[in-house]
Amino acid sequence: MQNLSRKRPTWAAVAALVALAFGALTVFSGGRVLFGPEAARTAAGNYVPFVLWFNFLAGFAYVVAGAGLWLWQRWAARLALGIAGATALVFAALGVHIALGGAFEPRTVAAMTLRTALWAAVAALTLRAQRPCSLRAAPAQRAGAVRAALTRAGSAGSAMRRGATRRPCRCWT
Repeated sequence: MQNLSRKRPTWAAVAALVALAFGALTVFSGGRVLFGPEAARTAAGNYVPFVLWFNFLAGFAYVVAGAGLWLWQRWAARLALGIAGATALVFAALGVHIALGGAFEPRTVAAMTLRTALWAAVAALTLRAQRPCSLRAAPAQRAGAVRAALTRAGSAGSAMRRGATRRPCRCWT
């Protein structure tokens, strides 16, 4: 297991808790329709079986991703990206299913929109957090920082030798 030397940012803790709760609720509700009484299937209406199975199985991945975010592990970002991509693909397949006249519930479209947006945001934030701090700044800011270091020290090498400090960040190492 790879531990990170930086402290987990607050947004990552919130995202982890959301992912854990969302995953647990997804597994519970999907499992109830798949394995529960007939009344649960009837209450679900015109559910799309492949979407239901995907969401049920993805719920377990949500929980794992939430745990990885909570522990601030690098692999959590890649898992979030995988979840976002897989959800987008299933959402597109749902669109094809609907376009071909398949039965569906409008709340399924809303739920898939929420899932896709949520995991795309989590993936974007976590992948951005993995980038080195120096790469996060806008190019003009990086150029300005380099010019300032060169002006103060005479050269970039001597600035580093003299112990020039970089701004602290919470990026993953």
